[in-house]
Amino acid sequence: MNPLFCRIAGAAILLAAGACSAQQNPSSRETPMPASPQRTNTWRALTPAEEAVIVRKATERPGTGIYEKLHEPGAYVCRRCGAALYRAEDKFDAGCGWPSFDAEVPGAVRHQPDADGERTEILCATCGGHLGHVFTGERLTPKNTRHCVNSLSLDFVPLAQSTNRFARAIFAGGCFWGVQSLLEEARGVIRTTTGYTGGHTEHPTYDAVCSHTTGHAEAVEVLFDPQQTSFEALARLFFELHDPTQHDRQGPDVGDQYRSAIFFTDPQQRETALRLIAELRKRKFDVATEVISAGTFWPAEAYHQDYYHKTGGHPYCHRRVERFGPDTK
Repeated sequence: MNPLFCRIAGAAILLAAGACSAQQNPSSRETPMPASPQRTNTWRALTPAEEAVIVRKATERPGTGIYEKLHEPGAYVCRRCGAALYRAEDKFDAGCGWPSFDAEVPGAVRHQPDADGERTEILCATCGGHLGHVFTGERLTPKNTRHCVNSLSLDFVPLAQSTNRFARAIFAGGCFWGVQSLLEEARGVIRTTTGYTGGHTEHPTYDAVCSHTTGHAEAVEVLFDPQQTSFEALARLFFELHDPTQHDRQGPDVGDQYRSAIFFTDPQQRETALRLIAELRKRKFDVATEVISAGTFWPAEAYHQDYYHKTGGHPYCHRRVERFGPDTK
């Protein structure tokens, strides 16, 4: 028998490489068991092979999945309900025969003890569909985590189709390093991009924006899954991760590029932003945040993307402060 696999008695399926010996997530047994998701009419009809994996928790044979060797920019979603699960940037070749990821879209994947009492099973947090198993301690990537996922549990959304499939929001609230670092941790956020918007100069550079001649603000574009979060939830977080009462500054960073603004992409976002501002003003916050129709968003230079993640630093003027009160969403 191949030592990488364990055969389940009476079933012609193979389990994930290292399944019998890899260290499971130590916190997985403390994860509460939520109620079973209710089937909706938006769930995709499954083929017999997909149902065997997603519903009955079988495992496809190694090396047979269509996504094992795929390396294209985009996002992986649940085959059954379409919820975003993984970013292509977090995929790596583990040599195990199944697609492997070392991170998940925040809040998208549920961990629970496997029925075998040894491993940690992973499921779509939206519909409860079986994905595979997660292992830690293998030292395959710096994150030291491997989500071993069946291709039959996944669909792939190419990067070029992302804005058609998911929703988009743009926030400006001081240095975009700090805004990005906190927004990218929010549930349902697939991808964040730092950049410039709100001005008149095309193809702006960081130096040009800092010269105060472009009219642009440092901003963060957020791609999110509406099945898992909402614009309102993200906007509430935005108002709490920076000080929306400051004009053309955020802490020690002073200048019009550091102004507070929401660049809405549709009328509903505008309505939501204005309603939240009115709520904050009722709570005696003198909100300076502008609400402006979104124009062209110009991505910032590569060294500005995921700055704190790359450097291991922490925001110096952004932290979450409760402003809406515990009685609100």
